[in-house]
Amino acid sequence: MRKGNFHVWLRDIVISFLASIFIITFLYQPVRVEGTSMQPGLRDQDRLFIDKFFFRFEKIDRGDVVVFHYPRDPEKSYIKRVIGLPGDTIYIRQGKVFINGKATSEPYVPRRYQDTRSMGTLVVPPDEYFVMGDHRSISSDSRDFGPVDRDLIYGKAEFIYWPADNMGVVR
Repeated sequence: MRKGNFHVWLRDIVISFLASIFIITFLYQPVRVEGTSMQPGLRDQDRLFIDKFFFRFEKIDRGDVVVFHYPRDPEKSYIKRVIGLPGDTIYIRQGKVFINGKATSEPYVPRRYQDTRSMGTLVVPPDEYFVMGDHRSISSDSRDFGPVDRDLIYGKAEFIYWPADNMGVVR
């Protein structure tokens, strides 16, 4: 290899490395799902990309799948679906979620993953979100630890890249 080619090669490697660090730090981050609380859409050990940048400028919507620091131990991260927005009144009767007095349709929760837990009425505080796992019968979520502060939410799940049989946009 000629000396000039080595410098070009080294330059390309350094630029690629710096671009990768920038993307992972500020734009998109790969994460691994640990656990089964988001089945069937997200399975244990799925690999996905989360949006960390544009997500900061968009509002969080009901149905978004978000990644956040666990309120009781910020060293841990959880991934759950947003069910309630700031100001919403939520209660659960035998597994059926009611938002602002209306029963919700939750097609992402298959019958076999439903549960019969109930929860009293809760008004979601400003800048907080009520989150739940799709596998309701085993999920530790806002029913247990309460609404999640916006500052703890650091990404929105966007795209599953591994395994190949589950590849696609997170729904």
